[in-house]
Amino acid sequence: MTILYRRNRAVRSVLVLALAGGLSACDETGQFSFPTLEATPEGGELVTRAQTTELVERDVEAPDVFQVTEAGLWDGRPSLGGVWVAHPDVAEPERVIIRNTETGAFVIGALFRRERENPGPALQVSSDAADALDMLAGSPASLNVTALRREPVPVEAPPEPTADFDVPAEIEATPLDDPIAGAAAALAEIEASEAAAPEVTPVSAPAPVAPTSNLDRAYIQIGIFSVEANAANSATAMRTAGLPAEIVRQESQGSTFWRVIVGPASSEAQRADYLETVKDRGFTDAYFVRN
Repeated sequence: MTILYRRNRAVRSVLVLALAGGLSACDETGQFSFPTLEATPEGGELVTRAQTTELVERDVEAPDVFQVTEAGLWDGRPSLGGVWVAHPDVAEPERVIIRNTETGAFVIGALFRRERENPGPALQVSSDAADALDMLAGSPASLNVTALRREPVPVEAPPEPTADFDVPAEIEATPLDDPIAGAAAALAEIEASEAAAPEVTPVSAPAPVAPTSNLDRAYIQIGIFSVEANAANSATAMRTAGLPAEIVRQESQGSTFWRVIVGPASSEAQRADYLETVKDRGFTDAYFVRN
């Protein structure tokens, strides 16, 4: 009964407000007035703006430049120069992504040439690279080394608001029946229904579902890959680190590439934690994106 009473009070309020609004819309002749549409400076045509595409430079894998998958070895001694590997088949130094195919760990570093006569596996690994790849001293590990190139990649800008409706024809005003009499009749029906309505047991409404994220850029893009398998390896490494990762397939200028993103983050603090973990895994140039 309580819910029904409150509902009827709400209906009364709506009717009273509708009555007041209807009277205020009348002009001095007693007729209802309506807003009119004026022509735009372009002669009545509504103008829309095309969605633009922004180009940014990101690291893209270039297996045609250099790519090997074979055993790599760290001899256990500290090495200078940071994160790097060396291989006999290298012609020029390259920026590469190095993956431990056994553990999923990866890191971005440099690739140099080494002498073929040196004993052991062809891939020599620095101490910093071995630490990032979870390698043990003197224990060979299967590594995938792929060259990287800086290439412009299209990033879609948010769509501009558009107006694609036609300007309506002139609207003719039609007088309505007496609003006061109609409101009085509606109130009488409400009073009668209150007297005859049975008691109703209140039922709690389900709690609203909170949105996934309120952040404008709730995702972190860790890289763009020209080889789907490499994107899958990177996404698996992110999930192993406890991050929600997914792969997005896209095409541009006849080429197909795969983006790996982490998220969505539900708060700025969580997004900062995600970014720190991503950079710790070697993707130091990761950045925030919308999707």
